[in-house]
Amino acid sequence: MRAVVQRVHGARVEVAGETVGEITGEGLCVLVGVTHDDTPEKAARLARKLWSLRVLDGEKSCSDVNAPLLVISQFTLYGDARKGRRPTWNAAAPGPVAEPLVDEVVARLREAGATVATGRFGAEMRVSLTNHGPFTVLVEV
Repeated sequence: MRAVVQRVHGARVEVAGETVGEITGEGLCVLVGVTHDDTPEKAARLARKLWSLRVLDGEKSCSDVNAPLLVISQFTLYGDARKGRRPTWNAAAPGPVAEPLVDEVVARLREAGATVATGRFGAEMRVSLTNHGPFTVLVEV
């Protein structure tokens, strides 16, 4: 699993003009990509990493300050544009494989006590955020 993690001061995701997920204040906006060999165990490991990642002000984690997370599925994280001008998506897991694993990340975060907002799997989404830093990091498990 692969995640692009952005430290934010507020973020939201809209589908067809409707806000489907939103966080306010300091938190993380997390784009999650799934590949073919990912498992529920990897999803749990990613959730633990996200909850404890010390990237907020003062080297704090979301678990330290109860900061919210906005988790959005994004298959394009496994796009490959090394050849030609069009990316290939061969490394991205198909929806029936990816959706339950993204849901598992969210469920594990919530079990840990996190406030988690989400996008809508497979929908065309508009993501708005205020990157705080700017700060962006890639996490792979």
